[in-house]
Amino acid sequence: MEAGVALDPKAKKYVQMGLPYGEKPKLVLIHLASEAIRTDSPVIEVEDSMTAFARSLGMETNGQQLNALKEQLNRLAASSVRMGMVQEGHAYQVNTQIIAAFDLWYPTDSKQKTLWPSTVKLSHEFFESLERHAVPLDHRAVRAIAHSSMALDAYTWQAQRLHRVPVTRPQFIPWSAVYDQFGQGFTRVRDFRRRFLKTLRQVKSVYPAALLDADEKGMMLFHGPTPIPSKSVLIGRLL
Repeated sequence: MEAGVALDPKAKKYVQMGLPYGEKPKLVLIHLASEAIRTDSPVIEVEDSMTAFARSLGMETNGQQLNALKEQLNRLAASSVRMGMVQEGHAYQVNTQIIAAFDLWYPTDSKQKTLWPSTVKLSHEFFESLERHAVPLDHRAVRAIAHSSMALDAYTWQAQRLHRVPVTRPQFIPWSAVYDQFGQGFTRVRDFRRRFLKTLRQVKSVYPAALLDADEKGMMLFHGPTPIPSKSVLIGRLL
């Protein structure tokens, strides 16, 4: 992921945005995906819906927490994503953005210095992927683990992965592969493994239907249901 720039409507010039980090951009993505599926549209009104979403997670909506959420939305909107894979001697690369267009405005309250989108439009590739592969999440679970970036990663990964595991053929993943996917920030696999196992226990408390075993070699994944029935919207209608 690479940081981008955004056009400042007041200064009328582009300003550098930082990279998204922590749990808040993950919460932003959950909300944007939920709204896109609920409305069947890649264009999302975030001015009011984001505030309602933050409130539903127990965040303060008139202070630092909401501003931090807005800041991460800005960073995510401006960022570009590059994904690459080497297979059988060939390199395959995808360059894309999660958000294709966004409308920035300045709040009238001078105390709210954070520039944030009032609307965003998801990229065609991302919206198309949601329509094909979106998995419903339990908003109660998201709220319970909203403070932990790793727990959100583990929860959404299990929700997407476990229901695709064949019923009669569990899948083994070595710790080296788990580390490659989730171990950013850890220099040693064993330190990451200790932390991730603790996180898995936390996720199990909000997603009890998730079935997996772990030992010193890796993790065994078993077929299981998505957190809530797939006919529901991604995380439920947030009012």
